[in-house]
Amino acid sequence: MEAEQTANPATPEAVWAILRELAADQRELAASQKETDRAIKETDRVIKEFTASNAASHREMERVLKETGKRLGDFTNSFGEIVEYMVAPNLQDRFFDLGMDFQEVSKDIKIRDKKNGIAFQIDVYLQNCDTAMLVEVKADLAICDINAHMERLEKMRRYADSRGDKRVFLGAVAGVVVKDKVREYALSQGLYLAEPSGETFNITPPHDKPKEW
Repeated sequence: MEAEQTANPATPEAVWAILRELAADQRELAASQKETDRAIKETDRVIKEFTASNAASHREMERVLKETGKRLGDFTNSFGEIVEYMVAPNLQDRFFDLGMDFQEVSKDIKIRDKKNGIAFQIDVYLQNCDTAMLVEVKADLAICDINAHMERLEKMRRYADSRGDKRVFLGAVAGVVVKDKVREYALSQGLYLAEPSGETFNITPPHDKPKEW
């Protein structure tokens, strides 16, 4: 993956492009310290330009990038955090466009119920009084990620039942890179799918009725 320097100002599309490039070559990046350092520096440059007009966003992204650069072994986790940072703030609006009004949005929710042997983590959690949406965010979404997310939703149902929570739970997956067969699999399993599109991202509803847990 060769670096290209450009004098053009960073845009949301440029940020998504960098993230797509990194996600597509993530395995190679993990195997190459030199290439990983170059990718981190390029991501740093683009995102700093993109967030320059927003001090709060800039501070948050600086924190993420600092974590990214700590060591090679942390690269995958930190890159995932950058992807979540790009996706999470707009999920509420995108789902509202689909007729779902979630008043509360949370990130990195950790559930641990020792009594019932249930433990899992939610990347992004949207909820209202009737429905909750669990969103799994990946750089390069794979079928195994989708299967793991459906298992997570099963755990969420068990956890909710143990607490008398009778709300409907829905699932969504988001990816910077989503291959055609992975896209079709997610939609056929009753999950919503979020993918980058221009300056933001689109959410595609499942092929049939969304699966409820």
